[in-house]
Amino acid sequence: MSRKRRNFTAKFKSDFVLELFKGETNLNTLAAENSIQPNLLHNWKKEFLNKASVVFDDSREENIREKLEDERKEKMAYAKKVGQLTMQVDWLKKKSAELLGPDYESKFSPKPFED
Repeated sequence: MSRKRRNFTAKFKSDFVLELFKGETNLNTLAAENSIQPNLLHNWKKEFLNKASVVFDDSREENIREKLEDERKEKMAYAKKVGQLTMQVDWLKKKSAELLGPDYESKFSPKPFED
């Protein structure tokens, strides 16, 4: 029978890595106490150290702000386009009703496919 794969949260992982840095317990002991493979803990520690510089990176906030601003502009452009298309559809419906009568939609109902 296969074991169910466990997923660990970022908080859970960082708590264990910080516990390793305290130096009160070694990696193997901490892994055994919590039923985690020592290699997994070692990989978390390695990843933590590799990405530690991101915490002090100021450009990260600027990138997020730029992305949010771009998304806001894109959303506004889409809203403007939807409004424009809605006005066009409403105008076309009004003109169609004036020219062809109120039941104009029934004249253009789709026909079934013939073989």
